[in-house]
Amino acid sequence: MFGCKCLYWNNLTDFPPLKQPQTFSLPASLPHWPSGEGFASGRINLGDLEVAEITAFEFIWRYVSPRDKNKSVSFYKPDNLPDSFHCLGHYCQPDSHLLRGFVLVARDIVKSALAKPLDYTLVWSSNEEPKSQGCGYFWLPQPPRGYKPVGFLVTTSPTKPDLDQVRCVRADLTEKCEAHKVIITALSDSLSVPLFIWKTRPSDRGMWGKGVSAGTFFCRTPLMISTEEMEEDEDRLCNNIACLKNLDSSLHAMPNIQQIHALIQHYGPRVFFHPDEVYLPSSVSWFFKNGAVLCSSDSEEPVDENGTNLPHGGTNDKQFWIDLPSNDKQKSKFLKRGDLETAKLYVHVKPAFGGTFTDLVFWIFCPFNGPATLKLGLLNISLAKTGQHVCDWEHFTLRISNFSGELHAVYFSQHSGGEWVEAQDLEFIQGSNKAVVYSSKHGHASFATSGMYLQGSDLLGIGIRNDTARSDLFVDSSSRYEVVAAEYLGGVVVEPPWLGYMREWGPKIVYGSRTEIERLNERLPWRLRCWVDAVLRKLPVELSGEEGPTGPKEKNNWFGDERW
Repeated sequence: MFGCKCLYWNNLTDFPPLKQPQTFSLPASLPHWPSGEGFASGRINLGDLEVAEITAFEFIWRYVSPRDKNKSVSFYKPDNLPDSFHCLGHYCQPDSHLLRGFVLVARDIVKSALAKPLDYTLVWSSNEEPKSQGCGYFWLPQPPRGYKPVGFLVTTSPTKPDLDQVRCVRADLTEKCEAHKVIITALSDSLSVPLFIWKTRPSDRGMWGKGVSAGTFFCRTPLMISTEEMEEDEDRLCNNIACLKNLDSSLHAMPNIQQIHALIQHYGPRVFFHPDEVYLPSSVSWFFKNGAVLCSSDSEEPVDENGTNLPHGGTNDKQFWIDLPSNDKQKSKFLKRGDLETAKLYVHVKPAFGGTFTDLVFWIFCPFNGPATLKLGLLNISLAKTGQHVCDWEHFTLRISNFSGELHAVYFSQHSGGEWVEAQDLEFIQGSNKAVVYSSKHGHASFATSGMYLQGSDLLGIGIRNDTARSDLFVDSSSRYEVVAAEYLGGVVVEPPWLGYMREWGPKIVYGSRTEIERLNERLPWRLRCWVDAVLRKLPVELSGEEGPTGPKEKNNWFGDERW
């Protein structure tokens, strides 16, 4: 048992009464998707395994924090499994959210793919008295040699679960797993050994990654952590269970081109720009047609409307860049404003989690990124140059289940990072499943809700403002879009010439933006000056405008996963 002993929890009588959890459904019903091979069929073939997604659950047990009665997590087992399918592990989620998650269940296509565990190890218990009510027991399946467990089981009895309740998976059909986000830390009033509970994700992610999330959780106590593991990063501590691996290279569950268009037209978000935004998006062709130039160290030439004269392929050797016309200030000013009427979203379609999900990556182009606004407590200072640069590529990503065609989450890219927001936390256009995306003033970072987001220190109220609000300035991506890439479809989608331009979409400019803020900082009181210095050191280097931005294909999320 990894040296772990059962823990006593002495406040069981204070638990809130158990209630049947409310479930979340998308605001509108799903359409009938165009016919295809395996998309939204409910099951996916991973090679020697076939898996199904289960979203119906049977409640097992709830943990309530003894320190905060409003913080609780419920544990579930998958319900209504298809015939011949087996449980791989249990599911959990915080009670602060409506119930909406999934676990995968599996059946073996090849008989050796699954095996019953040999035994169970008790990892943690909420109470050492078997006769007590409301106790939770966490069990790790012990697999036969050559197999790995994919999840934990939770029971309300100290008796080991039946060996037929779960299956382990043959090791070559699994992938390394990461524990990436703590769901809760289960504490005891009487003893000091906590149980840490994490969400899991495959280590091998990205467009060609084979790792498949099973939807199960990972848990451990400090007594289960070896000295070697303590020296590793937290994301690599999930060694006792594994994720699944897709060995079917056909990616048969990915949508075909007709299904892609149907998904975009059904889910395509509406992108709102701030009512005071002056640097609006445009189509790439509008920008090229109206005066953008291709520059090198010794030449400057107009860019063809479709970008056919741009250098194609290779890497960013910094020998070329796109710029505004240097000899026509009026045209440069015109280009900076963009053209909302021609603006569209450029969509990259790629597999996620081994082809069990589809990522629709929506790229939006703005000819210019405006200067930032510095917030110093109650004082807001519009900076002259800091943060501005020619051309701006921003994106957000819709992650869709290939089992059902349901929207799972949306990734909002925000400068050097971003965040995933689950479907139930999104704002939708009334009567539809089209999410709302708010683009920040001047910087065009994406957010799920309107308001002011501070890039710096919320505690001190110091940093760069990201202001978002709904307005009449918007782009409806469900109708104004262009699918520019879907590599898994072979040559079905023809990429536009400009997409293969791997150099910078703006000149290298050193305008001393840090010096601009430093000059302001010198006028501040000494104590406030120290705080501003500390915050500025944590801001991304892009605020200095030292490099022109690169295009979509040069971003690490083109082939890789989002940053989360």
